[in-house]
Amino acid sequence: MEPPEVILENSDAVYDYYLAHKQNWLRAQASYAILGFKYRPRIEYREGAKAKLKELVKSNSRIIVAVNHLSTSDPYTVAAMAARSPLRPTIGKSRVLAKDELFEEPEQRGKVDMMGGIPVFRGKNHGIRAVNAAGQRMMDICAERMARGDDLAVFPEGTCNLEDPTKVQPVGSGIGHIAARAMKLGVKPTFVYIGLSYGPKQETFKSASFFIDTPNSDLPARPLDITREVARGMQVALDEAVARY
Repeated sequence: MEPPEVILENSDAVYDYYLAHKQNWLRAQASYAILGFKYRPRIEYREGAKAKLKELVKSNSRIIVAVNHLSTSDPYTVAAMAARSPLRPTIGKSRVLAKDELFEEPEQRGKVDMMGGIPVFRGKNHGIRAVNAAGQRMMDICAERMARGDDLAVFPEGTCNLEDPTKVQPVGSGIGHIAARAMKLGVKPTFVYIGLSYGPKQETFKSASFFIDTPNSDLPARPLDITREVARGMQVALDEAVARY
C-alpha cells in the first residue's frame, strides 16, 4: 500500500494506512542505538521500577509511555533513553504520536515512520471542530494497534513547554480516551511515567536527566479520570528528573 499524503482532508486514508503500517525493525533498532550513543542520557529509577519494567517487557504486556515535552529534540533524546533502558526490546513495535507537520517532507517522514509515528492533526493548527473526526479515528487506531500487540509512546501535553520546564502543562484528554478504548478491546495497559529534564538552562540535549517511575496498571475506568492520573504521574516523575539533573 502506497503511503498517502498526510493532510487533514485525507485523514481516512491516512489512518487506514497507519493501522496496517509496519516499522523496519532492524533499522529502528540500529537508529535508536546510534541515538543512545550520541545523546548518552542519564537514567534513574524509582526503587524496584527497573525490575518491574523488565518484567512487563518480558511478559509482553502493553505499555503506554508518557513523557513531558520540552523541545523538538525530545523524540531523539527519548529514543536514546529507550535504547539504554529496559524498553529497548519494544523498539520496532512501538507507535509514537507525532504532529502531522513531521510527515510533510519525504526524508523526515521516512524517519518518523521508522520510529513508528502515527500522525496527529492538532486543533491548534487546524481548528478544534475541523480535527474532531480525525482525532476520534486516531484514538481508535492507537487502541487497535495496542490490541494487535504494539506499545505506545506519547507526549500527552501535545506541545513543547516553553514556559516552565519543571511543571507539566495541561494534559489533553486524548491519552485517557486511548487507554479506555484499549481496555474495551481487552487490553490491560500499563502506564510508564518518565520525567525529562535538560537542566535549568536547557543549554544541551546531551546527558539529559530521565527518571522512570514505577509502572502503573491500576487505572480508573473513565477517560477523564485516567487523564488526571496521567498528569499526576507525569509531574511526580518530572520532579524527580529535575531534582536529579
